[in-house]
Amino acid sequence: MSHTYPVTEVYGSSPESLDAAIRNAVSTASETIRNIEWFQVTEIRGHVADGGVAHFQVGVKLGFRLDR
Repeated sequence: MSHTYPVTEVYGSSPESLDAAIRNAVSTASETIRNIEWFQVTEIRGHVADGGVAHFQVGVKLGFRLDR
């Protein structure tokens, strides 16, 4: 069976880690987007406060399968 996958991009953040920022982006998006099957990190950046890393920020492309 073949599938068709549209792609959307979201941004997640976390004060803890890149991993947590990715998981936040995917889990939050999955609350409103059905059938998410893959992700690709497209951008990594962060917020600096008082000379230290305050937040990790990631851009994440999400591929989700269309219902037939």
